Amino acid sequence: MLIAVTSKTGIEVDQHFGHAEKFRIFKYRKGDPVQVSEVEVEKYCSFDPDHPFRHAQLNGIVDALKDCKAVVTAMIGELPKQEMEKAGFKVISAEGPLEPALKLAHDMVCNGQCQGRPEKCEHTV
Repeated sequence: MLIAVTSKTGIEVDQHFGHAEKFRIFKYRKGDPVQVSEVEVEKYCSFDPDHPFRHAQLNGIVDALKDCKAVVTAMIGELPKQEMEKAGFKVISAEGPLEPALKLAHDMVCNGQCQGRPEKCEHTV
């Protein structure tokens, strides 16, 4: 399964969705996450105090992450989260080390179908 992460360091989930200018893409299979790529995007947040919805930027992010099943980010606003979910992504807010956050994302997408055994999960790539 491919999972997109907002991470400045590549070690932790440590960035707000709207501030990300790139997403790290991880392949999660059998509990062994491997970063397979990075995709650059136009930053969603405009730092406008009124926080207008930015359709073009969000559509660009959706398109850039189209092969991913989930997005893991330190924080995301409610409207962008809803729009990402409408586009078919599981959105997980988490901070800290990557591995537990990626496992959580996998488990949320899998919804218990693999019963804790990712090798049996149909969502693994």
